[in-house]
Amino acid sequence: MASVMFRDETATGRALAEFSLPDLPDRITARELVRLRVREEVARYNASPAPHFRGLVTPTDAEAELNGYRMRTARTLDWERQADVAEAAFARNGFLLLVGDRQIETLDTEIDLTTDPVVSFVKLVPLVGG
Repeated sequence: MASVMFRDETATGRALAEFSLPDLPDRITARELVRLRVREEVARYNASPAPHFRGLVTPTDAEAELNGYRMRTARTLDWERQADVAEAAFARNGFLLLVGDRQIETLDTEIDLTTDPVVSFVKLVPLVGG
């Protein structure tokens, strides 16, 4: 079984947040990794709902803030809905997915976690007027 380190980074490579998950299969698709990451962050939030959610994508009825999202009301989130939003965000280049030193182009890419245990997410911000 493999362990993976999920890391949020800026476009310059500075780490913003990270957490690890043990006991994962040695090989997994990028889609499964994205969904796993979202499931974990939603489970952590739901265990102790708070005014702020720090996750990959914006929950419904939340406002983006620096390093997270402000929830209008503390409530439980649906991880599957959040995972679907994350997949859609990836498809429209809302974030980059880096495994080791390579960029993942499709969610169907299979990843060997024994050789690349660090998975980085780089959120992309659309340019104003661009």
